[in-house]
Amino acid sequence: MSLIKSISGIRGTIGGKAGEGLTPIDVVKFTAAYGAWVLEKTGNSKIVIGRDARLSGEMVSKLVSATLQGLGIHVIDLGLSTTPTVELAVPAEKAGGGIILTASHNPIQWNALKLLNAKGEFISDAEGKDILEKAETEDFSFAEVKKLGAYTPIDDYLDRHIKHVLDLELVDVEAIKARGFKVVVDAVNSTGGIVVPKLLKALGVEVIEEMYCTPDGHFPHNPEPLPENLRDISQKLEKGNFDLGIVVDPDVDRLALINEDGSPFGEEYTLVAVADYVLSHTKGNTVSNLSSTRALRDVTEKRGGTYTAAAVGEVNVVSQMKAVDAVIGGEGNGGIIYPTSHYGRDALVGIGLFLTHLAKFGKSISRLRATYPNYYISKNKIELTPEINVDKILSEIREKYKKQPINDIDGVKIEFEKEWVHLRKSNTEPIIRIYAESDSESKAEHLAKKIMQDIKEVVSASLI
Repeated sequence: MSLIKSISGIRGTIGGKAGEGLTPIDVVKFTAAYGAWVLEKTGNSKIVIGRDARLSGEMVSKLVSATLQGLGIHVIDLGLSTTPTVELAVPAEKAGGGIILTASHNPIQWNALKLLNAKGEFISDAEGKDILEKAETEDFSFAEVKKLGAYTPIDDYLDRHIKHVLDLELVDVEAIKARGFKVVVDAVNSTGGIVVPKLLKALGVEVIEEMYCTPDGHFPHNPEPLPENLRDISQKLEKGNFDLGIVVDPDVDRLALINEDGSPFGEEYTLVAVADYVLSHTKGNTVSNLSSTRALRDVTEKRGGTYTAAAVGEVNVVSQMKAVDAVIGGEGNGGIIYPTSHYGRDALVGIGLFLTHLAKFGKSISRLRATYPNYYISKNKIELTPEINVDKILSEIREKYKKQPINDIDGVKIEFEKEWVHLRKSNTEPIIRIYAESDSESKAEHLAKKIMQDIKEVVSASLI
């Protein structure tokens, strides 16, 4: 059993003993700490909640609702929803915060509480630490019987979210409708199965083939939208009867696309393509995290903007986007953040913008992909023994490559001519993750192996 408490929330596997898995006791304790924090910091006694379709979702939702009501908080329950829908609902309902019950791309046995502030954005590091401290010390007290919180279910927020997408200036429903797109959807039997087909219908998509769109929480494959997990939809597209495939993760904040021939568009290129479209209409800057493809920088500079890298993590990307007034940003995992909509990864907004872009491009999705620079990312890791000082190793690698441009806001990222390598240590185990990117797969792997050999030499030297 696993239980991971972090500054962004709490996640774990269902079952086991308290403190070792995500048990009802852990859910209540952490929810109480968050609710008490919201009351203390905002004075606002209203919180929005929503969940994905996981098997444990209803059980966890009831625990969260009852705990918040026990604190005297009015619960607005969106029921089966998406992460970005809850993010939009928090400010719309003038709430003090929000809790999304989802373990995102993690397997079926996992669930989690993702925490939002009053703006509907993920809480900061400092705020997360405050909540963890409250949970640890049980610094909360419950309301008297006459002051218990109310409970209000609202079941139309997915429809409101769809209208929000349709109302975006850069989403052109008529252009999409004119193309008569035929689309296959894989929603991994979660809430995307409810909202994505409805959105596509509202956008005027001609044919919508649903795969795994029953929101019963029985994931038919690993829910992370990576090519190796998407063989079924790829095989359907290989037959040549559809224009593209659309894949979302269980909480619908990541968007992956499949070409008309069944080949992956590339999760890194979801953001690249949408950013290219946005930048063609709105001049400005972009942001992605340090481990995302250089292609976004290329596209941004071609459009006259400035690209900036942020530390890994959505909250860090959002913070950097605000700092440079970015018009589009996100993460290379298919996470699109469009500030005109809201500061959160949103696959539904991404679908609206991408289909408009593809419609106006006028050719196939594979032809669109071919217009962008080709880069390949090699993802590796080195497992070390607990006694090894990982920070010292990273410091020595930074010194070895000091003549190259280096970004050390989150690990060590070393820039080369048209390549980069990013080293990050794990916060939970003695591991260094090594991401390397180049213009060919073999070059990326060669660069990663070179850096891994450097690390091994540093480790060997430290043990002498």
